[in-house]
Amino acid sequence: MAAKEYKHSSGDNSVVDGSGNSNNSSQDYDDKASSDVEVAPSQSEGSMRRDEPFGDETNSELKYRIMAWWQAGMIMIAETISLGVLSLPSVLASIGLVPGVILIIGLGIIATYTGYVIGQFKLAHPRVHNMADAGEVMAGRIGREIFGGAQILFLVFVMGSHILTFSIMMNTITSHGTCTIVFGVVGMIVCLVCTMPRRLDEVSYLAIASFISILSAVTVTMVGVGVERPSNEKVDLTVQSNLYKGFEAVTNVIFAYSGHVAFFTFISELHTPETYPKALFLLQGVDISMYLIVAIVTYCYVGTDVASPALGSASPLLQKIAYGIAIPTIVISGVINGHVASKYVYVRLLRGTNRMSKKSWSSFGIWAIIVLILWVLAWIIAEAIPLFNDLLSLISALFASWFTYGLSGVFWLYLNLWTRTILVWDGDQQARYELEWEFFMRI
Repeated sequence: MAAKEYKHSSGDNSVVDGSGNSNNSSQDYDDKASSDVEVAPSQSEGSMRRDEPFGDETNSELKYRIMAWWQAGMIMIAETISLGVLSLPSVLASIGLVPGVILIIGLGIIATYTGYVIGQFKLAHPRVHNMADAGEVMAGRIGREIFGGAQILFLVFVMGSHILTFSIMMNTITSHGTCTIVFGVVGMIVCLVCTMPRRLDEVSYLAIASFISILSAVTVTMVGVGVERPSNEKVDLTVQSNLYKGFEAVTNVIFAYSGHVAFFTFISELHTPETYPKALFLLQGVDISMYLIVAIVTYCYVGTDVASPALGSASPLLQKIAYGIAIPTIVISGVINGHVASKYVYVRLLRGTNRMSKKSWSSFGIWAIIVLILWVLAWIIAEAIPLFNDLLSLISALFASWFTYGLSGVFWLYLNLWTRTILVWDGDQQARYELEWEFFMRI
């Protein structure tokens, strides 16, 4: 079967097969719908700009859709790859070298395809800016609220985890020089200030610094443990494991590829959305390669006693050096997640208006208030909830696997099955919404 591609436009959802022939099943539906169904007020010409998240930017003071594919790729790398890469050597220790390598490569390939499906869904439905919009396309208002709530909850907890990581890093570097709460406040303020730019292309330059930072930090870690050789260096190709260790190993790798929750937002600010696959392949090529190299090299030098994160197996001096180098990636990775969470609220509040495209104090003030509220919430979560790591793991297990792997399967089914069986109910829009919801519930 020839692969299907969806061309980006505000009104054409036609499917193009591998030979270039057009399958106008969705367009036929649109033509029939336009003749049989009276256009609702929300579909009038005056509101067609809502088809794109930022509307018509021809005369906008602040243009969002200006990002090049390589900028999107660097942002995706910074958002996906952080200090979590140092937990992967323990995956090899838990299940063995060969199964661990297969797991990292296999889940990485699947994550590449699921990311591609997200891009296809976005091109077929240009109005989609986030997971909430995707939920609305498939299941109406209920889908929007469920998907949107899950996305914002997950992102705020990830933001909180970066504040907590910042506190741990400062405690390590300063040997607990002051109260952890103070370090948490400092981390929150730094992240808050860096999240203030409203456009992702401005954040992309920070993403480059983040990539250099994490690359340098993992290199120092690998070289350090190679020189120190802190353990017995025993390497097992396979090990006798159990369900708990195996499940934990799988979830650790899944979390390493859990950046898909933000992909709709990144594509929405691309100048040419059709170039998104280039950014995706850049991301997946870098993260799969880095995950493999870091996991294999660290595991081979440290052995079965490798800690998670791997810095725990190094000397105190090496930990301070690596954490110091990793400061940019700890901050910037959190900033990107904070930007995506803030942009979700910002677009939801101002969609259909011209305020988002204004360089006014009122427009920036709304953005700043949203950023402040979300980062304060993230700080409260990081400081106030006991056993935060366990709670974060639970939230990640509930949402990260779905955002990265599960929902893309639903998107594929919607694109390839639903668009072929969609019915026009003689102007009864309510019946159509009920049919959409029935489809989603069947999935």
